[in-house]
Amino acid sequence: MSFTELSNRIFVESILDYHKKDHVDTPISNPYPLKSIEYYLYLKNWIDTVQWHLEDIIRDPQIDPKDALLLKRRIDKSNQDRTDLVELIDSYFLDKYKEVKPSADASINTESPAWAIDRLSILALKIFHMQQEVNRMDVDAAHREQCQSKLTILLEQQKDLSAAIDQLIADIEAGRKYMKVYKQMKMYNDPALNPVLYGTKK
Repeated sequence: MSFTELSNRIFVESILDYHKKDHVDTPISNPYPLKSIEYYLYLKNWIDTVQWHLEDIIRDPQIDPKDALLLKRRIDKSNQDRTDLVELIDSYFLDKYKEVKPSADASINTESPAWAIDRLSILALKIFHMQQEVNRMDVDAAHREQCQSKLTILLEQQKDLSAAIDQLIADIEAGRKYMKVYKQMKMYNDPALNPVLYGTKK
């Protein structure tokens, strides 16, 4: 089983587990051993799935502004958790291939494996929810046909992205590419770097 086959299987598992109750406050029940790569992949997609639904809720035109502010801060926290977890998954790859000596002509990729896997996780969510739209019986046939067309493209994108990630991992393992991970260094959450936050200090 390739790494993306494992990832896609776990992402679907996480999405289906979430939708058993379909509520953003459902506690996670991660079935994998703590600190295993499977554990991190499941957790990654669970965070993405909860955030997907938070993003839906906050777009309700009737939402109370106070509730919207609380949701916005929850989404900000989720984004930070997501970033931290992506960097943790990249650490897994860095450790796994730390003994590999890159060839003299090895090149760096535009993004790290974990950030590509982040996109794969989001893609799994798009596919799941587009399939739901295809299956709806309370809309006309034109809506379902449009969604089926989009679903076909998403499935092709998933196939292409999976192949590209597996190729990247194979290239790193063979020394044809090397990893160089930059921390995201988000500034808006940091009270020492966000002028609005440090400007409020007395």
